[in-house]
Amino acid sequence: MRKSLTLIAAGLCLAGAPALAQTAPPPPAPHPAYSGRVITLAEAKSVVAAAEAVARKNGWSMVITVVESNGAVVLSEKMDGAQYGSEEVALKKARTAANFRRPTSEFQNAVKAGTLNAIFTGAMAIEGGELLLVDGKIVGAIGVSGGSAPEDGIVARAAAATLR
Repeated sequence: MRKSLTLIAAGLCLAGAPALAQTAPPPPAPHPAYSGRVITLAEAKSVVAAAEAVARKNGWSMVITVVESNGAVVLSEKMDGAQYGSEEVALKKARTAANFRRPTSEFQNAVKAGTLNAIFTGAMAIEGGELLLVDGKIVGAIGVSGGSAPEDGIVARAAAATLR
């Protein structure tokens, strides 16, 4: 009798296992893939020029950094009057976007929502880092710093849009 109850209990546990597996949440949407090529210097110059134009139009002094998809710096520009600390921040924003294949604003939003610890190793959780895409594939990233997070994001998104 005892063996029968044990077998029945084991059978019920196994029978419930597939139902649990079916209730798992769907995987997150895939982020853009790497293209196999990196942003060229000419492309980086056009992206930085677009970023600078938006910043100047709004009276913002910023640091603008473009990296390859592996995080290597292609071009960095410090506008007159930009704060010195923004150089490192712009670089970290660009590398975060490239390394994690998503805009830094996604990390910022996750911190605000309480779904990500603010001290997430290796990522800048603040707006201003955007992927640079050509034909929907990652060729690099841009990081902008010097204004508020929303201002940095405005400039980075406008610049990134020049390549798409």
